[in-house]
Amino acid sequence: MTRLLLLALLGTCSSAHAVVIRDDVDDATYRIEASAFPALADMPGEGHGVLIAPQWIVTAAHTVTWQSEVKQVTLAGSPREVERVVLHPGYSKPPQQLTDRAMATWDWTLFVARISSTDDIALVKLAQPVTDVVPATLHGGDDVFGQTVRIIGKGATGTGTKGFGLDSPHCTELRHAYNTVTSAHDRWFCYVFDAPPEGLPLEGASGSGDSGGPVLVQVGGEWRLAGLTAWTAAQGSDRTRFGRYGQISCNVRLSHYKAWIESVIPVQP
Repeated sequence: MTRLLLLALLGTCSSAHAVVIRDDVDDATYRIEASAFPALADMPGEGHGVLIAPQWIVTAAHTVTWQSEVKQVTLAGSPREVERVVLHPGYSKPPQQLTDRAMATWDWTLFVARISSTDDIALVKLAQPVTDVVPATLHGGDDVFGQTVRIIGKGATGTGTKGFGLDSPHCTELRHAYNTVTSAHDRWFCYVFDAPPEGLPLEGASGSGDSGGPVLVQVGGEWRLAGLTAWTAAQGSDRTRFGRYGQISCNVRLSHYKAWIESVIPVQP
C-alpha cells in the first residue's frame, strides 16, 4: 500500500490505458501511435524518460531510484543497454517516517514540501548511441507560465469524474492530452485538471506510471521538451482515488537544469 500510494503521488507499465482524460470526450481521441513521439523511452517497471542526445535520456530521478539498478530501457520498441545513471546531486528520497506519518493522518503538507524542495531529475547514459531515433529538442526558455502544454504517457488512466484507483494498471496504451500552465517557478511548473466546460478540448492530466514522461511546449511548428511529469498534490479525503478534476500536477522545469545537463552531457562537435 505504501509503495502504491507513493507512486500515485509521484506520478509513477501492467496494461490497459494512460493519462487521465475528460469524461465527455471519447477516449480514442486521446490515443496516439508511438511514432507521434519516438523519443519517448520506457523505464524498466514503470515510468518514462526522453531521449535528448544520441546517448542520453533525461528522466525524473524517482523513476530510477525506487529500483536497485537500471540495466536496460526501451526506446522505439527496442531494448537499449544502460551504461550508467547520473542523479542530480540535489535529489533525495522522502524519509520513510515522513511518508508513514502522512499516510496515517492524510496530511500531506510536509511530504509535498519535502519532494518539492528536491531536484527530481536524472540522466541515463546508454551503452551505445541511438541512430534510429531523433532526440527531442529541449526548450531553452523560462516562458512556460500561461502556455498550453502537451502531456504524453502510458500510465494509469481514468476520467476526471472517477479518476483512477491505487490498484489501476500503471502501464497502458499511449495517450496525449493538453493543459495550461498555472504556476511556474524555479524547479517546477504546474497545471490544474479543469472540469468541463472549462479546460481545453483535450484537457487531461498525468496518471501513475507517467513519471519522467515529456511535457512539451510548441515553438513555431515544433513541440519542444519543457518538462518532465513528476508529482501530484493529494486531494480530498478519499485515499483510494486519484486523477479527478481539480488535481494539481507538477512537472520538472528543465530550463532550471540547463547548466547541470550541459555539465553532464558532452558538447557534440
